[in-house]
Amino acid sequence: MTQQEALDILKMGVHVYLTGEAGTGKTYVLDKYISWLRSHEIEPAVTASTGIAATHLNGVTIHSWSGIGVRDTISASDLERMEEKRPLWSRLNNSKVLIIDEISMLSGEFFDMADQVLRHIRRTNTPFGGMQVVCSGDFFQLPPVARGSVVPAYAFESEAWRQLNPVVCYLGEQYRHGGNEFLGILAAIRNRNVTEETRRLLVGRSHGELKDTDKIMRLFTHNRDVNAINAEYLAKLKGKEKVFVMQQAGKGHHVELLMRGCLAPESLVLKKGAEVMFVKNDHGGQYVNGTQGTVTGLKDKVAVVKTRAGRTIQAESASWKLEEDGKVLAEIRQVPLRLAWAITVHKSQGMTLDEAEIDLSACFVPGQGYVALSRVRTLEGLYLKGFNNMALAVDERISRADGGFRRRSQLAQERLSLLPPGQLKVKQEAFAARGGKK
Repeated sequence: MTQQEALDILKMGVHVYLTGEAGTGKTYVLDKYISWLRSHEIEPAVTASTGIAATHLNGVTIHSWSGIGVRDTISASDLERMEEKRPLWSRLNNSKVLIIDEISMLSGEFFDMADQVLRHIRRTNTPFGGMQVVCSGDFFQLPPVARGSVVPAYAFESEAWRQLNPVVCYLGEQYRHGGNEFLGILAAIRNRNVTEETRRLLVGRSHGELKDTDKIMRLFTHNRDVNAINAEYLAKLKGKEKVFVMQQAGKGHHVELLMRGCLAPESLVLKKGAEVMFVKNDHGGQYVNGTQGTVTGLKDKVAVVKTRAGRTIQAESASWKLEEDGKVLAEIRQVPLRLAWAITVHKSQGMTLDEAEIDLSACFVPGQGYVALSRVRTLEGLYLKGFNNMALAVDERISRADGGFRRRSQLAQERLSLLPPGQLKVKQEAFAARGGKK
C-alpha cells in the first residue's frame, strides 16, 4: 500500500493498524494525518508505547495519557478512583482520535486495560469508547518488556484488538534502504528464513575496514558499552568543554516524563571535534532524527555542526513539549544533539544512519538485531562486530500473523480502489464535519 492510500483510509475515520517494514515511512504518514486532523480542528491524543517514541511526535506515553500508569491489572475500585480525577475524566471523554505509536512494545494486557478504561469513562460498550484508534508500528521490531518469567502478549493477540478489528495499512514503498542484497537480508530475518548465504553476507561485513574509527556511529545492546565508548572518545579530544544545560518548564512529574523520553541529555557536554547526532526532526528540513556530524564550533547558545553530507548547521536550542488536549503541560529546551560515537539499539528506533558499527553479539530479545540492522541505509554502510543467534531471530507469533496482515492490507487497498468517484472525499468530509466522531 502507498502512503497516500494509507492517508486516504485514515481520513475516513476507521480504526487502522499502520505498519510496514523499517524505512517505509510510518512516522511520515502519522505526521501528515495529525496535521490533517488539526487543520480540521480535531485535536488527536498522540501517544506511544515508550517515552522516546512519544517525543518523536510531541506526544505522551499511552500509560500516562490513559491514567493507567504502571498497573498490571485494573479493578472496579481503580476505575472508580480514576473517574474521580476530573482532568483525566475530561481528557478521555473529549478525545476523538487516539494514536498509539510503536505498538510492538505495548503488551496485549495493557491494550485490553486501555480499552476497559475508555469504555468505562465514556459510558459505552464500543471498543475504546467509540474513538477512532490508530496503531502504528512493526511487530517485527522490539517486543513488549517482560516482567519476570511472564511472556506478555502482543497487542494484536488481545481481545480488544479482535473487537477493534482495525483496517491494516501495510506500507510497501521503501525510502530508507538501497541494494537488493541488503533488502534480502532484512527480508530473510523477517521471514525466519536465514540461510547460510544470509550469514555469509553478514559475516562479510565483519571484516570491513572502517573509514574513520573516530566518526562512525556504534550501536550496542547494553548501556554500559555505550557510556564507556562516548566517555572515552570525548576525553581524547583536546580543547575546552562547553556545557549546554536543559531548560525546563511545567510541573515536576510532567517534566520528568518528557526528560525520560528525550534523547538529548539534561547536561550536554561538547568539545570541538565531537561526533554528534541530531535527536529531533527539524520542521525546516535542515536535519532529521539521526543526522550525524562533527562539532566544528561552539558559541554561547549554539553548536556549529558539519554534517556527513558537508552541510554546516547552527544547532540552536529546540523544544520538546508534553501536550494534552491542545494544552502544553510541560516543555524542555535543549540543543538537539547527543554524543554519537555510540548509542543503544533501543534508542536507535526511528533513526536512519548512513553507516554504523554494530555489535550484536549480546542480543537478548527477538527483533533487536532486526531493529539495529534496519537503521542503516545500505549493506556497504554496515560494519558488524559480531552477532549471536538471537540477533537473527524474530518471534514466531509475528511471522504467523504477518501473512494475515498483508492479506488484509491488500483487501483494504482493493476496497479503496472500488469506491465510486467522489465517494472517498464525501466520507472524509463527513468524518471531519463530525469533529472526529465515528
